[in-house]
Amino acid sequence: MINRRDTVARIVLEHSECAPVFQKHRIDYCCKGSMTLEEACSARELDTPAVLADLESAIAARRGSPDQDPRELNTPALVGHIMSHHHEYLRKALPFIQVLSNKVARVHGDHNPKLLDVHGTVESLVEALMPHLEQEEEVLFPALMVRGGDPTLIQKELASMHEEHLEVGGMLDRLRTAADEFVTPDWACNSYRTLFAELEALEADILRHVHLENHVLMPRFAAS
Repeated sequence: MINRRDTVARIVLEHSECAPVFQKHRIDYCCKGSMTLEEACSARELDTPAVLADLESAIAARRGSPDQDPRELNTPALVGHIMSHHHEYLRKALPFIQVLSNKVARVHGDHNPKLLDVHGTVESLVEALMPHLEQEEEVLFPALMVRGGDPTLIQKELASMHEEHLEVGGMLDRLRTAADEFVTPDWACNSYRTLFAELEALEADILRHVHLENHVLMPRFAAS
């Protein structure tokens, strides 16, 4: 079903259920989506046939109930989806995670110093993402939805968006490393376990969010 020479971005566009598989294997299908599956596995020193098997199992499990293809949405509908699903999620989730990560780091940081890195990275994500959302909603998205919009402004904003996505991708990678793949130790309290579950959900949402903007929205304006 999947060719190892397909790009990882294309695989997720065709089969959204493959996104969690890539997330589990730390394969960046957003900012490094132009890599083929084979190249991505090689970069992560993963066994390509094993990853292929995971992907095909995910596809088989979802057969019969596919998600709507975001490429079928017109630009206003796609922007609306990004704002209502991903921007609103971040505005609710980030403050909660920020407070919780501070609490867990304060209480358990002596036992596991990596929790201090987790909290620091969460703070960096908040500082990067909140202005990013505002810039998209106030400048980029309106420009994209105006017929005959300013191509210079659009290209400038898209380039800035992509650079910020690269920075956020790096933060997510550092976060997963600091959080030990979101696996909690046996001694972890409920707050610790809740934090790691929330962080894994946050990572999944941001990856889908960036994927939509990089590989569905942005290509529509590449020749503007």
